[in-house]
Amino acid sequence: MNWIGYIAVYVVTWMVCLFVVLPFGAHSQSETGEVIAGSEPGAPPVFRIGKKLLITSVLAVFVCGLIYVGATNPVLERYWR
Repeated sequence: MNWIGYIAVYVVTWMVCLFVVLPFGAHSQSETGEVIAGSEPGAPPVFRIGKKLLITSVLAVFVCGLIYVGATNPVLERYWR
């Protein structure tokens, strides 16, 4: 696989990891008791998107590393045929 293929795999893996990481630590305003006037009570009071994007990127690099090792390892190649 060429480098463009690995970029495509990373992008898809990153998106899947994002949907896995998004619900971590998510609590609604009604659960915490901090309902802000004029907002949806089911919305989180603090979303922390930067932290979640960083965790997503690290997790995607790890998963893509596993995919790369699996795709280039000659020992595992005989099982893929």
